[in-house]
Amino acid sequence: MAHRPRKRAKSQNPRVFWQENNDKRLLGFVGYKAGMTHVAYVDDTESPTKGQEIVSAATVLEVPPVIVYGVRCYSGRNSVGDILATDEKILKTAGLKKSEKPVNEESLDNVRLLVYAMPSKTRIGKKHIEKMELGCGGTDVKEKLDYCKSLLGKELRVSDAFKSGEFVDVVSISKGKGWQGPVKRFGVAVQRRKATGKRRHVGTLGPFHPGYVMYTVPHAGQTGYHKRTELNKRILKISDKPEDINPSSGFPSYGFVKNDYLVLKGSIPGPVKRLIKLRLAVRSPEVREIDVSLI
Repeated sequence: MAHRPRKRAKSQNPRVFWQENNDKRLLGFVGYKAGMTHVAYVDDTESPTKGQEIVSAATVLEVPPVIVYGVRCYSGRNSVGDILATDEKILKTAGLKKSEKPVNEESLDNVRLLVYAMPSKTRIGKKHIEKMELGCGGTDVKEKLDYCKSLLGKELRVSDAFKSGEFVDVVSISKGKGWQGPVKRFGVAVQRRKATGKRRHVGTLGPFHPGYVMYTVPHAGQTGYHKRTELNKRILKISDKPEDINPSSGFPSYGFVKNDYLVLKGSIPGPVKRLIKLRLAVRSPEVREIDVSLI
């Protein structure tokens, strides 16, 4: 039921639910999916291959720096104002002017960073900035606010948010597949040839009562281009040397990585060039450093 309704996402810039964290740190970052590769490392889990060198599929994300242009202040669930940076060039890039409206800092319940990513630093073809909120941790609102104010106008890199071996949750929009039938969309069984003269259809639309077709019955419709969150993706490597990861002819349909990058174990939703949001894992296992060799 968590995957209803299966309709197209409103935006490629998905919303993220930021959990509370007592550590004074960034809770997320943003990047662009470059492609996949495979890595070799010594398995340090409790699996049957513990202590052995194994090879695993991995996803490469290009993570250009983001600029902090403001702090969003919340009272309850409502935004009560923004504290903006003083750099006029940063505000002009964000399409804003310096706000004169004061914010009552004593009545705040939560604060988040306002940042914009710069896809123009990559080779994906996007020119315009992408504005978003990033969560930050702290023991109380005052500590969060002071921490966020200290980052105003600064350029943040992925190494300021995460380190190798940590687990993150990936939030992105999955690859769109258009209008599909119930077999592909819901995985219903294909009918035998002599059943009804049709094969790739739903055998029954539900019981006699209630006297209508319930919304839970598999139907044809939009498939893919949905917001999805995948938990506990392990960061295998963070580096600022793109020449170590770039194939000789670049990543297919993407090109060459030019900025910082990180390598996540396994696959993630979405095609290449898709905006990917990373959040510090809310169900994180133990963090362990890992030694990875790309082969």
